[in-house]
Amino acid sequence: MNIKVLCVGRLKEKFYMEACAEFKKRISRYANMEIAEVADEKAPEQLSPALMEQVKNAEGQRLMDRLLPGEYLIAMDIRGKELTSPELSALMEEVMQSGKSRVAFAIGGSLGLSDAVLQRADKRVSFGKPTFSHQIFRVMLLEQIYRAFKIMRGEPYHK
Repeated sequence: MNIKVLCVGRLKEKFYMEACAEFKKRISRYANMEIAEVADEKAPEQLSPALMEQVKNAEGQRLMDRLLPGEYLIAMDIRGKELTSPELSALMEEVMQSGKSRVAFAIGGSLGLSDAVLQRADKRVSFGKPTFSHQIFRVMLLEQIYRAFKIMRGEPYHK
């Protein structure tokens, strides 16, 4: 299986980079792992609704440009379905068994994902109602992907 995590923005702090590198290494035992970063749109703090859409659309287009045809897209969206770790594992296993060998997870910028990305998504998933920075969320997503593979394989993982 090929896993791609599409992210708006770069990691800045060393400890986030180290955590992501560690989970990427762990995941690589189960799947080919790629993290694809796209630039975030520079914008002032106070944005009109129209400018917000413009920013999300520009970032969304960058994410869409990194998708491959036929890639199964899971959009990380606060309005998506909340899944337990076993449910995420089951979703990934279901996708693999359906013949899809490529899965992409999309993490939006500070304003979220564009409508185009959400419409392209095969599934929308949420990690709950709190808002997380894209940096910490990336670590959390990688940890959950790793945990999903451990669950799939029946391997122990701390609770």
